[in-house]
Amino acid sequence: MNLSQTHRTLETIWRIESPKIIAGLTRMVRDVSLAEDIAQDALVIALDRWSDHNMPDNPGAWLMTTAKRRAIDHMRRNKRRDQKYMEIGHQMELFKDNEQSEHWDGEIGDDILRLIFMTCHPSLSQEARVALTLRLLCGLTTEEIARSFLVAESTIAQRIVRAKKTLSTGKVPFEVPTEELKERLTAVLEVIYLMFNEGYSATSGQHWIRPLLCQEALRLGRVLAEIATEEPEVHGLVALMEIQSSRFKARVTPEGEPVLLMDQNRARWDYLLIRRGLMALERSRKLGKALGPYSLQAAISACHAQARTAAETDWVRIAALYEALSRVSPSPIVELNRAVAISMAFGPAFALQIVDELQSEPSLKEYHLLPSVRGDLLVKLGRDDEASKEFDRAASMTRNEREKELLIKRVEEIKSAKIAKERLQHESGSN
Repeated sequence: MNLSQTHRTLETIWRIESPKIIAGLTRMVRDVSLAEDIAQDALVIALDRWSDHNMPDNPGAWLMTTAKRRAIDHMRRNKRRDQKYMEIGHQMELFKDNEQSEHWDGEIGDDILRLIFMTCHPSLSQEARVALTLRLLCGLTTEEIARSFLVAESTIAQRIVRAKKTLSTGKVPFEVPTEELKERLTAVLEVIYLMFNEGYSATSGQHWIRPLLCQEALRLGRVLAEIATEEPEVHGLVALMEIQSSRFKARVTPEGEPVLLMDQNRARWDYLLIRRGLMALERSRKLGKALGPYSLQAAISACHAQARTAAETDWVRIAALYEALSRVSPSPIVELNRAVAISMAFGPAFALQIVDELQSEPSLKEYHLLPSVRGDLLVKLGRDDEASKEFDRAASMTRNEREKELLIKRVEEIKSAKIAKERLQHESGSN
């Protein structure tokens, strides 16, 4: 394995393992900023050693072991933490390089949930919580987060630094609170939702989806549903993630190419996950409260899941659910999705009017799905040249390589269809 291959492999492993490592270290050192620094030290050591030697059989366990050793070294050097070091040293056993990591799974899982509650502390602003979550739990770079927020990279970097400093100086406990659980629940649900969305549609990189990130978000949602049994939106979010997760096998080709919802082979959907999702949605409804944003999105996903074929999809109901969602949780992205549903239910002309009104929305200026949706509507209206320009614009905006390829393919299909049409007209005229 050459150096560049090693780096690419390590980058993939790091995206998967870093949340677990940072969470485990935070439990040890009780400082999320220090935990991230130590985790990065372990990554640097891996970059150095793995370039000269073969990769270990269990790289995740190797990184965790190295990070924990660095943490203990840090505590050793800090005289004020000598006693804490002695306590931890007596309680834990370090992995050897060839040991497996399964002994840590349950503990680390709990640690990740504790880390989420920690980063969702009320002392942090909503923007800071989201940025810190995307950095620590989703493994996004500061540049990628800045693009998501449509703000300067320096702004995001400052938010993250201030957030970690606030948690440290405030001595925010590393725990799932009992008394404050309900107050932090909205923020925690948003964090888990963001984790799942990043896995479902990766912001950047060579892969369209990151299933392991979705699985972790779903696992955390299930744990939370056992803790907050009377909160309908917890069950609504679990329902949404269960149903969306059911599509993974059909969502990409064996080569990793994206397959859009209407083109998916529904026989490949996981109907066990769909049943679990429908049961979670029913639990949310039975609690007797008006459906919140996650439950409404789950209800929309349920409409797709219950249609045996794409043609049988109840788009009128989906459009009505998006209308309800726009009232409960209004946003330009919800409005864009509502336009798609209206197009399917009532035709593209009216939907295009909605999309055109969104063109002036500042928050969607760099949002690649706006020109992508507009391109789809223009194709349906027979305005292929305009559609081609929209798909080109969308391709230039996305940072995900698979999505870029899909959009470029749409442009090529339009051009090929136009050439074929002109050839047919020419041949008909010649005859």
